[in-house]
Amino acid sequence: MVKIRPIEAGDDPRMATIIRASLKSYGLDIPGTAYFDKELDHLSSFYDKKDNREYFVAVDKYNDVLGGNGIAEFDPVNKIAELQKLYITESARGQHLSYRLLDTAMGFAKGAGYKTIYLETHHSLVEAVHLYQSYGFTDLGHPLNNGEHSSMDKFFVLNI
Repeated sequence: MVKIRPIEAGDDPRMATIIRASLKSYGLDIPGTAYFDKELDHLSSFYDKKDNREYFVAVDKYNDVLGGNGIAEFDPVNKIAELQKLYITESARGQHLSYRLLDTAMGFAKGAGYKTIYLETHHSLVEAVHLYQSYGFTDLGHPLNNGEHSSMDKFFVLNI
């Protein structure tokens, strides 16, 4: 049985490992990706700093982290949040866990008053692109700003 809950400090090392391993497996362990984000090793404290952000992890019956995703402010004036760092372990793929994580993140975003969700990804992350399109995200074709993830080349939005 997989449970989804807010991230805890003890989950930080495992989530950082999952994210870095996944990016590296696609050759995306390069500047301009989440691989080098300064908060990556301390996701729990980054998402805990403001009420309008949250990071969720999926854990198995042994409380082992299988993956996670986050919501954080992107353009608060226009009520736009960013979906961030949706990664799961290779062994947990194919079980619709990404959809469950997305559902949890969307529920949080609605509750926090966001109206639109934005995300950035890379074309080589084929499974992620498919996930976002099947979930209802629309491909923008361009970034909403020139953010820190300059190596990303796919940009999606979803009105919630």
